[in-house]
Amino acid sequence: MEQFSLRRKLAAEFLGTALLLATVVGSGIMAERLAGGNAAVALLGNTIATGAILFVLITMLGPISGAHFNPAVTLAFVLRREVTSLVALAYVVVQIVGGVTGTLTAHAMFEETLIQFSTQLRNGPAQWFSESVATFGLVATILATLRWRPEAVPSAVGLFIMAAYWFTASTSFANPAVTIARSLTDTFSGILPANMPAFIAAQLVGAVVATAVIGWLLRSNLSSANSDER
Repeated sequence: MEQFSLRRKLAAEFLGTALLLATVVGSGIMAERLAGGNAAVALLGNTIATGAILFVLITMLGPISGAHFNPAVTLAFVLRREVTSLVALAYVVVQIVGGVTGTLTAHAMFEETLIQFSTQLRNGPAQWFSESVATFGLVATILATLRWRPEAVPSAVGLFIMAAYWFTASTSFANPAVTIARSLTDTFSGILPANMPAFIAAQLVGAVVATAVIGWLLRSNLSSANSDER
């Protein structure tokens, strides 16, 4: 497997997160403008675009950086001791900067005010629980699919997020970098900055629990296989 320098890995994380946010925010703006006030149609447009870009980004950048694009995913790999804390910190910084850059890019493309702060209220226990569930599901999807069918990770992640847009009350941010970037857009996909910390805390909890649960499941299966061989 080809090895890439940390600089190139960080560049891939920045680019991937920027393109992800440009898609999430940009498709939200476009969907809202074209939906004629129909929120379900707008969300559907936002969903399809997000799932599609995740498949593309993970496929093209995964071999370089692992295609985290998400501090919660990076945390999972730190907990699994597959990424060092210093590398993880660098990943998180470029993910956040990339996310903000992607939001600004979307604003520029649609002639929106570049610097905005969202007024979209997303708060309360149901929303926080939804973010824990969404992030749990995302991290579980990545870790389990990597174990059994690594070539299917791009499609599995895209499909999970598309589903989670609709089955979670929060529409599945599931990503602290995305949450920060979406607090800076007062458009369809925004979140009130004051609501952001609780979302991020819930996401990190979901990532930690998923890492523990999937780690246990995989160890259990491997142990059972070894016992059978004996």
